Amino acid sequence: MKKAFVLLLFTQTVFAQQNPRYLFSDLYFADPSIHIFNNKIYIYPSHDIDTEVKDATNGGHYNMKDYHVLSLDNMQQEKAKDHGIILKLEDIPWAAKQLWAPDIAEKNKKYYFYFPAKDKQGDFKIGVAISDKPEGPFKPEKNPIKGSYSIDPTVFKDKDQYFLYFGGLKGGQLQNYRNNKSLTEAKEPNKDENALSPKIALLSKNMLEFAEEPKDIQILDENGQPLKAGDNSRRFFEGVWIHKHDNKYYLSYSTGDTHKLVYAIGYNPYGPFTYQGEILTPVIGWTTHHSIVEINNKWYLFYHDSKTSGGKNHLRSIKVRELTYDDKGLIEAMNGQD
Repeated sequence: MKKAFVLLLFTQTVFAQQNPRYLFSDLYFADPSIHIFNNKIYIYPSHDIDTEVKDATNGGHYNMKDYHVLSLDNMQQEKAKDHGIILKLEDIPWAAKQLWAPDIAEKNKKYYFYFPAKDKQGDFKIGVAISDKPEGPFKPEKNPIKGSYSIDPTVFKDKDQYFLYFGGLKGGQLQNYRNNKSLTEAKEPNKDENALSPKIALLSKNMLEFAEEPKDIQILDENGQPLKAGDNSRRFFEGVWIHKHDNKYYLSYSTGDTHKLVYAIGYNPYGPFTYQGEILTPVIGWTTHHSIVEINNKWYLFYHDSKTSGGKNHLRSIKVRELTYDDKGLIEAMNGQD
């Protein structure tokens, strides 16, 4: 009896004790992308709305039609300020619907806003809009990035280079592509085949194009083997983010249908990355699209759940909590139900 009790203690997950809080209460926002510009904390989310679309199979009920920008002067500020609409669907020449999770980068005092949307043929592409100010408004380019596809763009600056990460399964359409080509017969791999990977591409100097063909990012298990498609508690699904800590690159992402937020570590922006563990257990809601950012020598996890809407997956709210590392540089796991 005593041995069994000791074993139970060692097999339970130990969660970092942090108190999450919501940042906005008047509208529903999700997929927060966080950046520090001009000594202010800016939040670039998607904007959830209640629509007549009921197709939950491929995310059709996530029928967002505009983007807002929020800000905080500091992390002690209780609620974020809404600067209003920075880009609307009707102003994007090539886009037909579904303005999903965006990201942003600054270069030479210009702000480049990257966003996915479905074009007139129903295919997700990634577009760019430009502004002279972080709070916008943003003017979209007439066409999406040539060669772009799928969803969830994330921009990462490493030294003087900018990289775009992207990709998402199911409604995000990543399973429809192989070697950057759309294939009518393509589908998700079998369970014992290698899982599909997020993509990375170096951006051109003008920030408007790919400077190379997008490449696969390998995510490996503890034995150095690619994660399998059937390993849906660890394999990539969507919502990729990357940050750097102690000269290591942390690639974090959502596992989608198992609702976890997990991460892998590598030693350059292209990987490979080795799986390390969970960051956040399942929240109330379908999945977790997030940011991990250092602010005044503390690290924070920004994410969302649908608790405030009574569990409606398409009506989510942004939360933030402190993130900590152990003495080996591993992220301490957190409980998504808090």
